[in-house]
Amino acid sequence: METQAPLLEVDNLRVEFNTLEGRIRAVDGISFNVQEGETLGLVGESGCGKSITAMSILRLITPPGRIAAGRILYRGRDLLKVSEPEIRKVRGKEIALIFQEPVAALNPVYTVGNQIAEAIRVHNKVSKKDALIEAVRLLRLVQIPDPERRVRDYPHQMSGGMCQRVMIAMSLSCKPSLLMADEPTTALDVTIQAEILDLLKRLKDEFRLSMLLISHNLGVIAGSADRVAVMYAGRIVEEAPVREIFASPKHPYTIGLLRSVPRLGGRDRGVRRRLPAIPGNVPDPLSREPGCPFAPRCTEVMQVCRREEPQLLPLEGERKVSCFLHHPAVGEGKAVAR
Repeated sequence: METQAPLLEVDNLRVEFNTLEGRIRAVDGISFNVQEGETLGLVGESGCGKSITAMSILRLITPPGRIAAGRILYRGRDLLKVSEPEIRKVRGKEIALIFQEPVAALNPVYTVGNQIAEAIRVHNKVSKKDALIEAVRLLRLVQIPDPERRVRDYPHQMSGGMCQRVMIAMSLSCKPSLLMADEPTTALDVTIQAEILDLLKRLKDEFRLSMLLISHNLGVIAGSADRVAVMYAGRIVEEAPVREIFASPKHPYTIGLLRSVPRLGGRDRGVRRRLPAIPGNVPDPLSREPGCPFAPRCTEVMQVCRREEPQLLPLEGERKVSCFLHHPAVGEGKAVAR
């Protein structure tokens, strides 16, 4: 039986930034795919390269940054090789991006209705009046009360949760096939976070979308994603279906992330238990050391980890791990180097 090609395939993507101190490799040879109708969760600490990855897919990286290598295949077409006019047709219409900080992403001097209408008119030959009518419909779709009135509001007249709903409405305005949500619940309180995530899941099913959900919050990923890719220092270190990765994480970094998630009942005989933290710090991107980037912080570090960089290798099923503990030629009893 022939396997269906992925909607999006990122292959060996590398993104670099030239600074006065030197060259920073923000994304370092990552590969992943998003299948039709699925949600892939991209998770990791702040600064690991998640947002840069999303920006790269739409070719929004500007100097001093540049996409140094790789392929980004959307429906089989390499987006890194198409012309600037062609990529503009993809942005918003085929692939939409919900940015972090919705209040900052919206233009403060235009009404939210005009901003949604402008997004519609960029890709569709409709009048301003018809675009504004569609904007009202979209605001109603994302559950903003009294959309006929709120369409005339400015971003500062709306709460953070409302602005995020406006961003979602704008992203859906041209009926894209792939929606990338970059930290869609950042800076929102817990109740609003749950509402936004429920809204995204409902709209994903209603519009039959594929989604790349980017977050540092494992709780967000657990409740929303089908598969998970874990990033560390610009690399993907583990990838698996969401249930497998939460039930049985393989990479020491993934294990550390899951252990640091707060849980109910975090007391031992009435005394609060301290959350375990991953020791050490994220490596300095300007001084790349040989070996595995997680080795200085890893409690399972071996001699080979300090010499060589592990590759992302397939294990059983759909799981992939970049760790010598699971490398068939290395993981059997190597001496630990402290």
